[in-house]
Parts: sequence; structure tokens; C-alpha cells
Amino acid sequence: MELRTLRYFVAVAEELHFGRAAARLHMSQPPLSRAIRGLEADLGAVLLHRSASGVSLTPAGTALLDEARALLGRAERLRVRVAVAAGASTVTVGILGDGTDRGATRLAAVYRRRHPDVEIRVRETDLTDPTCGLRAGLVDVALTRGPFDETGLTVRELRADPVGAVLRADDPLARRDRLSMADLAGRRWFQFPDGVDPLWRSYWNGGEPREGPVVRAVQECLQAVLWNGTVGMAPLGHTPPEELTVVPLTDMAPSRVVVAWRTGDTNPLVRSLVRLAVTVYRG
Repeated sequence: MELRTLRYFVAVAEELHFGRAAARLHMSQPPLSRAIRGLEADLGAVLLHRSASGVSLTPAGTALLDEARALLGRAERLRVRVAVAAGASTVTVGILGDGTDRGATRLAAVYRRRHPDVEIRVRETDLTDPTCGLRAGLVDVALTRGPFDETGLTVRELRADPVGAVLRADDPLARRDRLSMADLAGRRWFQFPDGVDPLWRSYWNGGEPREGPVVRAVQECLQAVLWNGTVGMAPLGHTPPEELTVVPLTDMAPSRVVVAWRTGDTNPLVRSLVRLAVTVYRG
């Protein structure tokens, strides 16, 4: 029994779907299925009930999942301790926006308890770079939002937040319980500077070319709404100043909170942070 096979099993057990687990592991589905069948043969027990709609855990699978997570956690801590002893004791984390995401706050506490000897350096970035400097090599891992060009990067979704339109409180549309993108047709919006990732720009502009002030930061976007009466966008749950309000958008795709790192990065400190991020955000 190898740690790699246990990681495969945990991915399938958490996703409850071979296709999603294979995508998460960046491998094709047939070798993943073979690895799980080999693990079942090795243990002499059926771990998963398979069906056309997905998979479910057997009692044996449930027991193995708890033990596998514990074993992988111990192996992860071992790798980090060795890395720290060898001199690799710093991880630089890029965080998008104003850095107030509660998930990131919980992750910081958990990572600190798990790896007290690792120094975390934080680089907070504005809205012009959704990779938070990851592609430029300025950070090791990014806690950010999609979508953006993922070439050369590995991205895991942590959460999906509904999105709303940010409006002045005295805007006629601010009294509505919900809005559609059609309700905002013809309104002045906001723009990102030239050179910003096209996928990122398109998402926050609702897939349409927009006219309006150029903004680089969350506060600039809010101030543009306050001073100019333009339309802003924000995930629901963010509390704006009292002069502004956020009205849910019914036909806007959720904003994906993600953790991203460079594909092929084997730094155990980075891998541990990624795994803890998935656990903390989804827990």
C-alpha cells in the first residue's frame, strides 16, 4: 500500500465521482480506477459502491477514509519538518483584494498550529492580477478568485460565492430583492486597466464591454459607485458602506474562491498549505 494510492482513494472518497477525482488529481480516469481496484484487492475489501451516477463509500471505505487522512497528514507533517530542517522554512502567499476573507483567517490559524516553524509571508494584491503574482514568481501559492488563464498553474476550487450588483442606496434598483443582468443594461460600470487577464475582465463585466471609471482595487470600485452612481460587483456576504447596497444577481455565475500554485511545484510546504486550504474551506 503506497501513500500515492491512499491519496487517490481520498480524492475519490471526497469527490464521490471518479471523473471529478481524476480531474482533481490531474490524471485520466482508467489508471485511477485500476489503482482503486488494486487497493481493494490488497485490502481484501470493497471500498466503494459504484453506479452510473457516481460512487458511495462502503463501511470498509468509511473506515479507510479516516485512517488514510490521518496517515497522509502524518506523512505531510514529516515532509514539512524535513524541509524546515533543510532550510526551506518560508512560504509566500498571495491574497487577492482586502484580505478579509474569513476562510483565509481560519486557514492561517490552522496552518500556524500545524507548522509553527514555518514563516508565512503575505503579498496582498489588487484586482489587476487575479494570480496574485503567482505567474510572475512573486508568490508560492495564491488564495484568490477565478476565472483566469490557468496555463502552467494548478487550481482547486474552495468555495463558490453568489454575486450581487453594488449600487448606491438611493439608486432606484437598490430597492429590488434581486436583479438580472438585463436590468443593468445601459448602466455605466467599471473597467480594469489594459492588460488585465481577459477571462477575469469578462467575468466581472458580465461578459459585455463596459464603459466607466478604471479601477484597480476593491475600495476604488466601491468609491466609483458612491461618487459616480456606477454599477459595481461583489460577492454576497461582503458588507459595503452604509451608503451602498448589494442586490443579488440571479443570472450571474458564482465567484469561485480558489487556491492556485505552479504546476509541478513539489515544495512540501506549499502542498501542505493547499491540502489544509481544501479542508478548512470545505469543512
